[in-house]
Amino acid sequence: MTALNTALDALFADSNIARDAVYIAEGGTPQLVRVVSRRADEVTGFGGARLWSETTRVDLRVAEVPNPRSGDRVEIEGDAFLIQGEPMRDSERLIWTVDLRPA
Repeated sequence: MTALNTALDALFADSNIARDAVYIAEGGTPQLVRVVSRRADEVTGFGGARLWSETTRVDLRVAEVPNPRSGDRVEIEGDAFLIQGEPMRDSERLIWTVDLRPA
């Protein structure tokens, strides 16, 4: 195990940073995972305007969720979300960042 893996394990285990969630692949069985929430809001430029929108993004460990797909379900503290768009991997290929929308 590399130092980076050890650090990520510590971050995802920290209750101040990460929290429990349930991941359900489309047609699959629920599995308990840990998620780290990302930016809550996004400001997008469109011409001369700046548009604000709420976003829900979370990080998932590749070790727990090897192949997330659009339409898979994530339940966090009783709230259900669906993955939308294409999940993005970090440069080390250890973390997925996914955009969520309410289910």
